[in-house]
Amino acid sequence: MTTKDPAPLVVETPTQPKPDGKRSWGGWIAFIALVAFLSFFALSSRRYLDPRVANPDVEGRPRPVEFLFGFDHWVYFHEVGTVLALITLIVVFIVGWRRNPGSPVMLMFLCTTLIVWQDPIMNWAPYAVYNPELLHWPESWPLVSLSPTVEPFSVFGYVMFYFGPYFPAVAILRRLQARKGPEAFASRHPLICLGLLAMVIGFIFDAFLEVGLIHTGLYIYSQVIPFGSIFTGTTFQFPLIWESFSVTFVMVPAAILCYRDDTGKSVAEKLAAKAKIFPTRPVLGTFLVMFAIINVSYFAYGTWFAVIKASGQATAVACPWPYPEAKVYDPQGYYEKEGAQGPYSVGIWSTWMSGQPDGRPDVNPPPPGEGACATQSQNG
Repeated sequence: MTTKDPAPLVVETPTQPKPDGKRSWGGWIAFIALVAFLSFFALSSRRYLDPRVANPDVEGRPRPVEFLFGFDHWVYFHEVGTVLALITLIVVFIVGWRRNPGSPVMLMFLCTTLIVWQDPIMNWAPYAVYNPELLHWPESWPLVSLSPTVEPFSVFGYVMFYFGPYFPAVAILRRLQARKGPEAFASRHPLICLGLLAMVIGFIFDAFLEVGLIHTGLYIYSQVIPFGSIFTGTTFQFPLIWESFSVTFVMVPAAILCYRDDTGKSVAEKLAAKAKIFPTRPVLGTFLVMFAIINVSYFAYGTWFAVIKASGQATAVACPWPYPEAKVYDPQGYYEKEGAQGPYSVGIWSTWMSGQPDGRPDVNPPPPGEGACATQSQNG
């Protein structure tokens, strides 16, 4: 037995390792690449139209239809808004990356921005015709030429569109898990619940957003399937069921890949580790998993609409054609059948990829002044 006092209990508190300066290079490289890309666009963009798209019979930019509130300058409003949004997103990305290098949320920011490379394909498939007045890439560039009219600057804000539903969806899921406890369905099957929440929120978000954008003249869906669409046969028609559902093909995996379980690891991180993709560079491996899955998901969206296009069921055309300075995009002859005045453009991939092995079919147009488009143009 000893009379010495016992040594005081020392509790060692784990210290957080200081971020390695090398880990922040990824964020700066991404930032520099984005700035370089935007600068390249600023130097090469234009507002005038290539002869392949331009209507030689029209001077200026007359509009046969009135856009939202009768405001004629929505194009510039959208472009300024896109610039401000991008500046905000870049600041958010830099701050978020510096605080948490390699964050799955920040990586998804990049992925849902970089899928913009597929946008010309995704304009071709669903007949998404952008306002030719927008700042856009040169129409003669190979990938860009797939767009029915132009490929604009405004698509750089895709991250807000495709990744936005994740934040309310995961907030609702966390609240359900906390309220219902570990035995609840939301706790036992979090990925299913998150996916469903992202789908519902994404559908509603897309419907309201796109209907608003179409009414401001940013773009139109020149052809839609009459069933499941709204404002059918007008300039502002929108394939509600077909579009608002299919965009969730990207929104749902984007949300699921960022979900963190009680281990603190996201689904994307676990997939990268399981596949042993760059095991010594886990952030890079996570990014590549995200980028591959999001691109495949976006391609599934395009395939969905390509099948609709090839089926020939998108028979309702947006009348009147709101962009007379551009040729009427009419790869399947439906505009001409409705009495719209040419000249017409068939765009790229107007043969077998549109379900037409011999290209645009011969059309018997209605007598002058007749047809849905001719009537609406006169009334407008």
